Amino acid sequence: MRTQLSPRKPIQRVAVLGNFLPRQCGIATFTTDLTHALNGLGLETQVDVIAMSDRDDYDYPECVRRQVIENEYDGYRSAADFLNKGYYDVLSVQHEYGIFGGDSGAYLLNLLREVNMPIVTTLHTVLQRPSPEQRAVTRELLQLSSRIVVMSDLAVKILTSEYGHQWNSIDHIPHGIPDFSKTDSLTAKARLGIEGLMVLTFGLLSPDKGIQYAIEAMPKVLERWPNTTYVVLGATHPNVRSHAGEAYRESLMALAEKLGVSKNVSFVDSFVSKEDLVEYLSASDIYITPYLNPQQITSGTLAYALGAGKAVISTPYLYAEELLAEGRGMLVPFRDSDSIADSIVKLQDEEPFRKEMGRNAAQFCQPMRWSEVGKRYHYALKQAISDSSARLPRVIKSQHIDLNGITLPNLTTAHLVNLCDDTGLLQHAIHTVPNRTHGYCVDDNARALLFTTYLEGDDALPSHISKLQACFLSFVHDSFNQENGRFRNFMTYNRQWLEDQGSEDSHARTLWSLASVARRSSSIGHRSFANELFQRGITAIDGMTSPRAWAYAVLASNEYLRKYPADVKTQSLYEKMANMLLREYQICRRDEWRWFEEVASYANARLCQALILAGQNLENAEMLEAGEESLTWLMEHQSDSGGYFSPIGSNGFSIRGQDRATHDQQPLEAWVSVSACISAAKATGNCKWIAEAERAFAWFVGSNSLHQSLYDPTTGGCRDGLHKDRMNENQGAESTLSFLCSLVELKSALAPLSATKNSVRLT
Repeated sequence: MRTQLSPRKPIQRVAVLGNFLPRQCGIATFTTDLTHALNGLGLETQVDVIAMSDRDDYDYPECVRRQVIENEYDGYRSAADFLNKGYYDVLSVQHEYGIFGGDSGAYLLNLLREVNMPIVTTLHTVLQRPSPEQRAVTRELLQLSSRIVVMSDLAVKILTSEYGHQWNSIDHIPHGIPDFSKTDSLTAKARLGIEGLMVLTFGLLSPDKGIQYAIEAMPKVLERWPNTTYVVLGATHPNVRSHAGEAYRESLMALAEKLGVSKNVSFVDSFVSKEDLVEYLSASDIYITPYLNPQQITSGTLAYALGAGKAVISTPYLYAEELLAEGRGMLVPFRDSDSIADSIVKLQDEEPFRKEMGRNAAQFCQPMRWSEVGKRYHYALKQAISDSSARLPRVIKSQHIDLNGITLPNLTTAHLVNLCDDTGLLQHAIHTVPNRTHGYCVDDNARALLFTTYLEGDDALPSHISKLQACFLSFVHDSFNQENGRFRNFMTYNRQWLEDQGSEDSHARTLWSLASVARRSSSIGHRSFANELFQRGITAIDGMTSPRAWAYAVLASNEYLRKYPADVKTQSLYEKMANMLLREYQICRRDEWRWFEEVASYANARLCQALILAGQNLENAEMLEAGEESLTWLMEHQSDSGGYFSPIGSNGFSIRGQDRATHDQQPLEAWVSVSACISAAKATGNCKWIAEAERAFAWFVGSNSLHQSLYDPTTGGCRDGLHKDRMNENQGAESTLSFLCSLVELKSALAPLSATKNSVRLT
């Protein structure tokens, strides 16, 4: 586990994203209070707000620098651009599913994927039983955030157990409350014209608040304490009002009239200021939250009531169970008016008991004052900056070489499509013409399937790519041998399989492509299909002896666990394969031969990449160091006297103690080197790895021993290899996919650095 470092450099600029007053909702109140608390620390930190809005006519204060209309898709991207240009040190996100556009607030992810600063996300809702869409959004949100803030111990447990999130990146910071120490109860009650016992509920009205059950309790309360007033304070929630008007409030008023208690139930239809709220809380004797949602994980109103030192009665939703433990309040069953009435009567009958409960609550809430909460948020923001710079930089901030003046080409899939038919992707070509003689292989179809997932993004895949993804997925499925649980590899053109199972490497590589579809595909059907097939194929990995199979299994598990972090079987396999690969390296490594085997053969950089990713995500410094050391040796080993990238040749490979083969050089080696170097850059933050990735890519476009471009811009294909004196003019599947995948991966890595020059454009 890495040691967390406390940053020394002060925070200069903070951006806060969330609803903001005068918008009427709990998140708006919270974001406003948090902003004021951060500004109130007396530090030289500029705090700016990006306000989520449901309309464009709010009169925001000066600190709101920009607003995003929640259902306007393009606004999220432009807000990300605004943030990046503002040089903010950190972004604080106030998250609630309902305040961001898209399914379960998915539009927010478009913004967070683009920003180049660490993100601290406060989760105002943490669901134990989310919908599939909510779970998907939450998991990516957790991945994108440097730190997560929650307001209860239970929320920490849910995130670690249900979502598999690392506990040491979670901060438990309680909901902030005002300072109630200067308020006077009798004076406040007199100003409000309240005599006798005052029971209070406040907050925006909606049917899930359960206020009808508190009103139904009033007849029984009035029998014992006739001079009791139940105050329902708050406007109807804007979302409820827009769909149902004031139907809920009117139903409550009608209920009070029907029960004969309307004179003792006071409705204050107002979104009150903080000053007025403090006065109402100060005047009250008992506070009640009869909420109906048992999964509610936070409640600002409950926190306020406890902070005001009030005796509290509540239904046992999750947050209430935690806050009202140890004598800080009373819990009553859901939808139980009699229990509510009995509890109110008990608290009034036993005044010492009620006052003791209030004192316990107020003492417990001392650390929840906004002045204290602001300090804890400021530390969390500093910690996120430290974590990001010391461990996993979201954007690689480096100056990259310009590929000797060569502009990265636009992406075209024309030749890839040319190599496909309704069965799948043909292996070989004669020049640019598909060669049917050698048929198909699962290796190339799996690589092609992986490539289609690299094109997944915020927009839907082009229809022809989506169809190709389905075709490749179908081919992989057909290759699976039910009898032995292994993928076959080679198929003739007339659709006859040539073996019962392919190599170990082929099997594990195929699992990697399935894991990528399960994680990345925009098609629910494709994701589900790939997930099922992945689960059926993963069992065969245990017991394999090929280091490359171990490496591909690590890459597959790493991808799969980003989507399904709670999968214990895959997590166990991930750790086992990574440790086996590390041990193989430790056994074989010598100062002059920093490698995993006695021969460096094909797809070499995947071995390094697997250790780098495992070391990063398992927080295993030994793995990360071994991965980077072996990749450093490999890239030095793959250089010629002119400094060009010169991959180990396939005509003899590189055997320990002998001169390495310089030819034939394969496009696959350039791709895996590009990919591994990008992973190293992200894991270490070392800008040299981006330069190394660019050097390997430049091999495709002429920076090689023959000074000739293997990439063919007229077709979008790639020639099959570099001989000593000429190129192999055939443009087969493996070479073309190696170029296409390298191009997409490199452009994706460089996009935050030069969005215009290196943007991916599919033609």
